[in-house]
Amino acid sequence: MRENEAVDGRATRADQGQRRTNLAQSRSRETRHSLLQAAIALWRTNGFAGTTVADICQAAGVSKALFYFYFPRKEDALLEAGFLSTRDARRTWRELVAEPYDLFEVITAVLAALERTMRRNPPELLVETTLEGYRAEQRALAEGSSREHHATRFLFLELLERAQADGKLPPEADVLHIARVAQSLLESGTRHWAAGEYGERGFAEVVGHDIAAFIVGCDRIGRRTP
Repeated sequence: MRENEAVDGRATRADQGQRRTNLAQSRSRETRHSLLQAAIALWRTNGFAGTTVADICQAAGVSKALFYFYFPRKEDALLEAGFLSTRDARRTWRELVAEPYDLFEVITAVLAALERTMRRNPPELLVETTLEGYRAEQRALAEGSSREHHATRFLFLELLERAQADGKLPPEADVLHIARVAQSLLESGTRHWAAGEYGERGFAEVVGHDIAAFIVGCDRIGRRTP
């Protein structure tokens, strides 16, 4: 009897410990999310340079120490906000490839989803986000962590890997290189679009055409190479 009670007691304490851990993790996610939401709202109003960490903390109702617990620099919060802005775009391609699909149509749909998100932000914030992305890539290369960085930075890497597995791209295609160039086209396109250089043409239309042309060109050159 006592042995069973001891076992039950240990199980109860373990369950309580797990619940406390889950609760702490949930609160941590909520705090991180609150900080990002406060930062994005301020950046949209005051600009990135015009917003301090103190401003973000005041808006979120937390201390600066807590901000730096989650984000070593203000720029790290910007990078994460940029990644969150691609959430709908990433969800779009995963939904579309669940059925028979055309790769270039999926790419355009992904860019259209991204364009809808970008329209909610001022041009200066879009440009700052793309520039910080370049800086982050250089840091990742210097630190030898580029492999982990690629998965979050290159919007089309997972899609291209899936397309290659599905026979939409040739087996010998260098999908990492294609994803890297596609990201460069996306980010330079973002800056040009934000500056109003595309006129009446949409971001998804122009950048989708550029990425498709590059992929088709790679395929044609690859077929001609002995």
